[in-house]
Amino acid sequence: MPVITPDLEEKLLGLLVNEGLIDANRLTILRTEAASESLLERLQKEESLDEQTLAHATAALFGVPFVFLPNVIIDQNILQVIPLELVKKMRAVAIGKKDDRLVVAMADATDIQSVDYLSSMVDQPIRAVMTNPADIKPIIEQYNDNLEVVNASTEQALAVNDAGIDGKTVQTIVQDSPVAKALVSLLEYSIRARASDIHIEPYENVLLVRCRIDGILREVMKLPKAIEMPLVARIKILASLKIDDRRAPQDGQFTVNVMNKNVDLRIATAPIVWGEQVVIRILEKTDNVVDIETMGIRGRAYRALRKGISQPNGMVLTSGPTGSGKSTTLYALIKAIKSEEINIVTLEDPVEYKMEGVNQIQVNTEAGLTFASGLRSILRQDPDVVMVGEIRDAETAQLAVQAALTGHLVFSTLHTNSAAGIMPRLLDMGVEPFLLASTLNTVIGQRLLRRIGKRQESYDSNEIETKMIKDNIGWLLPDTKEAVAKYAEDVGYEGLPLRGSPNFKLTRGIPSDDEPGGYRGRVGIYEALEVDYDIQKMISARAGANDIEKIALAKGMVTMRQDGLLKSLAGQTTVSEVSRVTNES
Repeated sequence: MPVITPDLEEKLLGLLVNEGLIDANRLTILRTEAASESLLERLQKEESLDEQTLAHATAALFGVPFVFLPNVIIDQNILQVIPLELVKKMRAVAIGKKDDRLVVAMADATDIQSVDYLSSMVDQPIRAVMTNPADIKPIIEQYNDNLEVVNASTEQALAVNDAGIDGKTVQTIVQDSPVAKALVSLLEYSIRARASDIHIEPYENVLLVRCRIDGILREVMKLPKAIEMPLVARIKILASLKIDDRRAPQDGQFTVNVMNKNVDLRIATAPIVWGEQVVIRILEKTDNVVDIETMGIRGRAYRALRKGISQPNGMVLTSGPTGSGKSTTLYALIKAIKSEEINIVTLEDPVEYKMEGVNQIQVNTEAGLTFASGLRSILRQDPDVVMVGEIRDAETAQLAVQAALTGHLVFSTLHTNSAAGIMPRLLDMGVEPFLLASTLNTVIGQRLLRRIGKRQESYDSNEIETKMIKDNIGWLLPDTKEAVAKYAEDVGYEGLPLRGSPNFKLTRGIPSDDEPGGYRGRVGIYEALEVDYDIQKMISARAGANDIEKIALAKGMVTMRQDGLLKSLAGQTTVSEVSRVTNES
């Protein structure tokens, strides 16, 4: 931060008051109180002014660009341009390139001498931008995540591999060589990048590492083929798998502490043409459970879900592919009804969130604790609410229905393509139609879309996007200005455009290294089907998913695709992303 002189302080205070960032009345009171410290220091001490707001205001006063750095992952090729020692000394980090100039975020971008010195040290022109000094430290820590550590470990692996690797030698390598450090470095990088999965894929002459970030696989690095065996062996040892068995698929798991976080890793290996593929699912243990109100379930879907969980018994089921946020939804439902007056028992594989006041059981197939056997045990523990992580087989399905019939509220998930697909799936599992019809309260279908990042721009929809919006949600849009409020309450989105508009105002992200494609994070899209008398009759008649969905649509159900398009009008995602995830062109 620049040195704050009395004259500069007054200008900053005026700017902060004008922008509504500090209270003018409080400032007036502080001026009347005698104190040795500055007004800015007193405002910060009483938490009326945070450091980031002050840094942003200072940048605005000097006419210097300001950047927010929290949770930003910097490309290592950019980061390494400025040596770590110089970064710590100057409190300046390289974050990108623009117009052939190195963009450097600094605690004091107004210091011309420091900017010139940095430019001479890196031997290239610099564009200095201001940032919050506290946000520079996490960027500095990324120097420790340099994936060159993985490359460095391959040199020793090559030498050992040339001598021939047997089971005993592999054991020695993975315990004593840099491969262990390389794996930790890879995990740290992946967690910082918000990856959900790591794919280690062998090919004829190279080992490819990819990470799934925001639902999309992205290549992280390519390693020499020789690193494959020691790296895979290290993972297998940690997951208690058979090191010498490379011909059969294996599954395992282990927990690591990375960046002061306990992270569960689920490991799946499989023999492929060029070696042994490893997929690592990353499950961060956390106590933070989202609220049902903040999940993105709106309008009719929200009301149907609320009605379903308010019943004393019955089933509320959610469906979608792996990684669509089903478990998060179940936890949100549990949080919404949790009370000291009811006994909630869950059966999960694995326990992803720990919730106080909820009795959570971890599935352990080796010990004979499966979803089916665990559910039998739970029903002897006087539960009011039962959550089963997933209905995978006929026995679990029938036990869940019996639990709902005997006065319990049951939450669970299935793998189907839509909410309406849940009913035929359970019938296929052998559940009697009349039992299913009398126990189902609400069924939910859901997907996750990539969310537009912080850097974004508005534009008018093109012909294809306009047609797609009108064809799918034209009837959900108000036809007059007077009807805007009514339609907003009905579907849960404010500021809806009129259905007769020639085009629509949409938002898209501006691509960057940290936000590929202009996206960062994900947002859910949902459809909620309330099982009323008409739907019960359809279930009893063993109607198919399409027939059930037609009835639900006639009653006003908003589909996932429609919910996604409404979210695109709200500036949360893009029309192209909705089209990609809902598998329609």
